[in-house]
Amino acid sequence: MGRLEGKHCLVTAAGAGIGRASALAMAREGAQVLATDIDEAALESLAAEAGGALMVRRLDVLDATAVQAAVAAAGPLDVLVSCAGIVHHGTILDCDEAAWERSVALNMTAMYRLCRAVLPGMIARGGGSIIAIASVASSLIAVPNRFVYGATKAGVIGMTKSIAADFVGQGIRANAICPGTVETPSLQERMRALGDAEAARRAFVERQPMKRLGRPEEIAHLVVYLASDESAFTTGTEHVIDGGWTNI
Repeated sequence: MGRLEGKHCLVTAAGAGIGRASALAMAREGAQVLATDIDEAALESLAAEAGGALMVRRLDVLDATAVQAAVAAAGPLDVLVSCAGIVHHGTILDCDEAAWERSVALNMTAMYRLCRAVLPGMIARGGGSIIAIASVASSLIAVPNRFVYGATKAGVIGMTKSIAADFVGQGIRANAICPGTVETPSLQERMRALGDAEAARRAFVERQPMKRLGRPEEIAHLVVYLASDESAFTTGTEHVIDGGWTNI
């Protein structure tokens, strides 16, 4: 029997990267997973890779009505993995109103909507686990040219801790995962956008004490743990998984 046998899980941004690896890992552990993303082609690829072990549904997390509909369609949930987000490159002077609003909408408001939607059902079932994908670039450390990203990921940590404090007596656990630099399609796009992708990769790798980037599957292992009953005494935490970047 898998560690997540009998658990019903919803994952956002499951088409690629950490979200995809998490959806696959939870399905392998026996969970009933609803994997969502705005990219339908990516969801089709995910479903094919999973071999029918999970369900997929298109979801735009910026659409409040669609979020409510997806949660209703998922039925009673035990686990939410809030993974949708965007990385804006630049300082406060590079962050105009539109970039600010988009980052807040994707990185914070989407999580707010999802948590409000899933919490009543979790409470009625006697508990649940909310797992937010934050970042070490947040309230933990400042990273150059990550102004609005760091601000919103700090907000993700704050929301996570508040939910943990407010609902601990009702069986709800809420934890934030704070990855460092992870090899994902999003990172590859950002490297290309800098003009010299190989130079950008070398710079990202060089700042890692382990001299390599993280892998989505490594983050997914922690997602499985926080979704499982093995972490039943864990709530309100920031789990740093960054290859030693912030503390070595």
